[in-house]
Formats: sequence, structure tokens, C-alpha cells
Amino acid sequence: MATAGGDADPPQPFPADLDDNGFPSLPSPPAAAGSTSVFAEDFYRSGTDWSSLRDPPPRRPPEGPPGVKAKEKEGASLVQSSLFQAWGIERPRREGGAAGHSSPVQKSLFQAWGIERPKREGVGAGDPCPSPIRSGSWSGRKRQRGGPGEAAPAAMNPRTCPFYKKIPGTPFTVDAFRYGEVEGCSAYFLSHFHHDHYGGLTKKWCHGPIFCSALTARLVKMCLSVNSDYICPLELDTEYVIEGVTVTLLEANHCPGAALIHFRLSDGKTYLHTGDFRASRSMQLHPLLQRGRVNLLYLDTTYCNPKYKFPPQEDVIDFVVRTARRYLAKQPKTLIVVGAYSIGKENVYLAISQALDVPIYTDASRRRILHSFDWPDLSKRICSCNQSSLHVLPLGSVNHENLKKYLETLNQKFVAVLAFRPTGWTFSEATGKQLDLIKPSSNGSVTIYGVPYSEHSSFTELRDFVMFLRPQVIRSVNVGNVASRDKMQAYFREWLKGS
Repeated sequence: MATAGGDADPPQPFPADLDDNGFPSLPSPPAAAGSTSVFAEDFYRSGTDWSSLRDPPPRRPPEGPPGVKAKEKEGASLVQSSLFQAWGIERPRREGGAAGHSSPVQKSLFQAWGIERPKREGVGAGDPCPSPIRSGSWSGRKRQRGGPGEAAPAAMNPRTCPFYKKIPGTPFTVDAFRYGEVEGCSAYFLSHFHHDHYGGLTKKWCHGPIFCSALTARLVKMCLSVNSDYICPLELDTEYVIEGVTVTLLEANHCPGAALIHFRLSDGKTYLHTGDFRASRSMQLHPLLQRGRVNLLYLDTTYCNPKYKFPPQEDVIDFVVRTARRYLAKQPKTLIVVGAYSIGKENVYLAISQALDVPIYTDASRRRILHSFDWPDLSKRICSCNQSSLHVLPLGSVNHENLKKYLETLNQKFVAVLAFRPTGWTFSEATGKQLDLIKPSSNGSVTIYGVPYSEHSSFTELRDFVMFLRPQVIRSVNVGNVASRDKMQAYFREWLKGS
């Protein structure tokens, strides 16, 4: 882009082909391979098209737990038993599904271990779901609400839920709403409220209970109008027994309401699903991870590449605040803009607001979402007047053309714009952790800084987390590319040497 002096700046290291939540779009999956090869070959050729994993002879599924509607299968079942052999994990034996009809047993881990619960801001109490089956069986309620008319579109174009969204030995899935009713699933978990995880979840949802954090539960109800009878909020750091499995949510350090989901089966095996997370040393100190081994880790591998070595979030926020102060000192009529997703990046613009003592302006939709967090420090700084010098806009709209037009709508209140794009995709190996080396992109009165504020784990943070837990690892991101899978698998083998 042309600078004020007319020279061309190098393009920002921010890819254009991102989805609504800032993730790079995955390539189309390759065509399914022939059925004559072995399971492993079929698996690695299949990408995200799991049809090649179907076993030719159709089999009638076993009877599910009480309250879960049996589903007729038109095709053959997925060949899943080989996965347990490949991982060296004995298939956990499941007891009768009657446990799903009892109230979840709740026990505070901190109370049980004699540890004082840390004070946490921003999350309301939220009533945990008293029972996964609160008003009759889920199958009965589905018939009452959905009926044959609603089920028909999914039946005409079914999508198979991939194995990495299923928790083995349980009737659970995680972030698998886009697949509709998943056969054998009687509890659907949601790690956090970003579209690439809740996609498929609408007000018509009628396939089973949705378990998530209390804050995420509020967003699901408020933004998607999902029937509250299906929403089961769970508090962090509290044990719940669901379908005979002990489930605990841990802070994920990602966006508000995001949670790691820890499953402990009746046979003692433990699985940890990270959803999206930013790993940290403090996470390793959690009593649940300190005291027991994790057998299987479903890992957020968004930045599983050695080139991504993010600076600490606190350092990036400090850089943003210092930069804003410097520009305002030169030109007091500068509008500060922070790009953000629907939720996430709140700590960046809250820090600017506190440092400069200015309110935060954003549109009515985002204001409604931010107030739902019930964070007093944030809520008291949100305003509906666009004359404030700090505005929050959608991340995708933070570019020179849009910001120039946006400036013109503010009735000459401001003469310049300083904008920040806080995302890990702006990270550059050339600058690394030396944030003062970041060069902005300027065009006329608009200046944009891409700053590597990431709410996902860097490569080194992933390495440290895996080496701490020493689990079997299942990748949950960037799984559709064979070369990418092979590289990540090589990293995991290297990290787990000597385990």
C-alpha cells in the first residue's frame, strides 16, 4: 500500500483468506480413496471426508442408553476400533446409560483438596444444569419440538462426525454441532462461543443437552436463541458426573467463557480436550493436571509451526498502550481503533481504556454481548457515544479503505486513525518478540499496526504443554492436509521422546 510519501510498503503478514473468526480457510479435502487399502492409508487420504472409513457390511447399532433415540443407519458404521489399537488404548467398558437420568454429582475440587478457590472476575454464577434429562427423555422432547419436517433436511444430506470430535468410551462429542444428531451421542459439549466451534447450533437445536461454561451458556441463549431446556451451564473447577463420567471444566485462557474439558472415565482413563487455548505455566499448576495423568489430549494445533513464537500477551498490551500514548501526544485528535472478533481481545481495548481514561465505544450488538459477561471493570467503561476516542470494530473491517470511510462519518471530530489488528497471524519472524521493530502500514491519515496478540498457544507453548502432560495427542486443527499432519506428528514424537 502507498504511504504518505508515495512509497509502497510491503504487505502486512496477515492472510486474506480467513474465516469470520480469524482462522485460515482449510483447502478442500481430497477425494476418498478406494476401499481396498488398509485403515491407516484410508485415514490419511481422507482429509475431513470420512466416508472412506466406512466398513462395507452394514451393521445394526447396539441399543443406546435410555432416553437416547435409536437412529436407523442407512450406510455402514465407521471403522473406529482400529483407532484404539493405533493409540494403544484399551477400549473403556461402558456401564449402563441409566446414569444419564440422575442429577450430575457436583464437588468442588478446591474444597476436596483443601485449596482456596482463586477469585475470578467476569463470570456470573449461572445455575448448573440440575439434570441432563430435566423434562422427559431427549428423544421425546425432540419429537415434540422438531417433528419430521425439521429432521428431513439433515436426513437428505447427512454429514459424518469425525472421530476427533468424539470422546472414546463415552456418549460425548465436543464442538460437533454442525453434524446434527450424532449417532450414539447423548451429551454435546461446547468449548467456547466462536463460530468455528458452535457452527450448526441454532434455535432449532433438539438433539440433546449442551454442556458448556456458564458464560458460554448465556451467549448461546442470547445470541442463538437456543431453547434453554437444552443448555446445561457448568462452573469451572467443579466436578460433575454425567453419564457415569466425571467432567471438569478448566480455564482455557482463550476468549471469555472458553474452557478446557477434562473427562475421567470409570476405568480411570482421563482425556483432556483443549478446545482453543493459550497454554501457560500457570495452567500446568492446576491440581487436576498436577495429580493425574492425561491419557489422551485433543490439542488446539492452530499455530503448531516452529515459526510462531509469540511474545507474552502482557508485553503486546504494553506495546499497544505505549504506541497509543505516543500518537495522541503528537495529534490529540487521533481516533484509536481496535479490531476484535465478536468475543475475544477484550483485554487489549480494556487496557487502552484504563491507561488513557477514555470510554470504549462499539456498536449495540457488541455492547449487548460485552455486558452479558458481567465484568464490572469492562461494563462501566462501555459507552454508546461515538465521540469517544476509542472504538472497537470487527477485525475484518480494519483496513485502510474502510477506516478512511469510517473517519468521514464522525463529523470531523478526529483527523487521524491509529488502528490495531491484534492477532497471532500478524506475527513476523523478522521482529519476533522485539515489538518495537514492528512497522505500521500507513496510508494518508490512517495508520494500522498488526500486533501479535494471540489467544492461541504458540509453538513453544504447545511443546511445553505436551511435554508436561506426556499424553497421546490428537490434533483438532489443520487436520485436512496430509503434509501438515505428518509434520505435526513428527513434532509430537520429538517432544515425547523418552516418555
